[in-house]
Amino acid sequence: MKFVLAAGGSAGHVYPAINTAQAILAIDPTSEVTIMGTDRGLDTTLVPPTGLALELLPSAPFPRKLDKQAIAFTPKFLKSIHLARKFMRENKTEVVIGFGGYASAPAYLAAKSLGLCVIVHEANSIAGMANKLGSKITSNVATMFDGVFPNARVIGMPLSEDIVQLDRHRNRIAARDFFQLPQTGPVLLVFGGSQGAQSINSACVKSFPELLRAGVSVLHSVGSTNFTAGSEITDSSGASYIPVPFINRMDLAYSAADLVIARAGAMTVAEVTAVGIPAIFVPLPIGNGEQRRNAYPLIESGAARVYENSAFTSDLILREILPLILNAAELDRMEAAMNVGKSSNAAKELARWGLSCS
Repeated sequence: MKFVLAAGGSAGHVYPAINTAQAILAIDPTSEVTIMGTDRGLDTTLVPPTGLALELLPSAPFPRKLDKQAIAFTPKFLKSIHLARKFMRENKTEVVIGFGGYASAPAYLAAKSLGLCVIVHEANSIAGMANKLGSKITSNVATMFDGVFPNARVIGMPLSEDIVQLDRHRNRIAARDFFQLPQTGPVLLVFGGSQGAQSINSACVKSFPELLRAGVSVLHSVGSTNFTAGSEITDSSGASYIPVPFINRMDLAYSAADLVIARAGAMTVAEVTAVGIPAIFVPLPIGNGEQRRNAYPLIESGAARVYENSAFTSDLILREILPLILNAAELDRMEAAMNVGKSSNAAKELARWGLSCS
């Protein structure tokens, strides 16, 4: 079968598409899968290393107000629909699976015009505009959270096999060697998405000297534009501060760590749940509050804590998070609470759905 998996923009859209594509090919190696993305965002960075085919459309963000972008939107959007339709027709595409993002809306409309099977996957607790459109086009709708769309199939997040099958405690020694972290003492993993998070970065950088003195090592994904080579630090306590531009091996990062500080994007929440690592969430303070809602199940179960972005400071880290990471019993309790809402293998379920779609 021939598939188009439409995403575009952020890692939270692109990674589920990649994971589903790999699941399709694992089940049926004769299938042909193309990731449809945009000429902006992370598609051109994340997809090529996987070896998957990539087709790019012009980026046409939905306008939020009447301005120059709104005036330019219609011709760009129509061009994207035309190019998506042309590609699908010429390549005899049979199934389109969309994950939200700038490429999904034109892909949905192009697929509808060609009479193709369409499946929508919504990762967030509050649906984005592209997937709201997609849900009007097809009854094949999957979600990570319950109650997002009426009659949707709740399947969880399409994760990579490395995450789904991860035993982070068994991999701890190898993971710490990989990142050149000490084998003893707690490790705090900090990341803010593929580009880093400025407010989280700032608070953690100010606090890491005290963390190191307390024997806590820090693995910090700072974002490529914030990274300076040679900025690793090892304290006399034996703890280390290891900044990296980006973490390609999240399975090893989770295995090396005892506690995570991160945004609450749907992919992060799903991965944290799947691997069972206690978390501190600092939701991105924009949009319609979906990040905080994403984290609700883990917060309510006691597996995670949440802090507002404006309140997340170095003082807070030293006052509340430092005592937590030094409290092994409390971390064990939080990890045990991760049993609530563990993610299933959604990538395989979505792949099988697509392979049977007609």
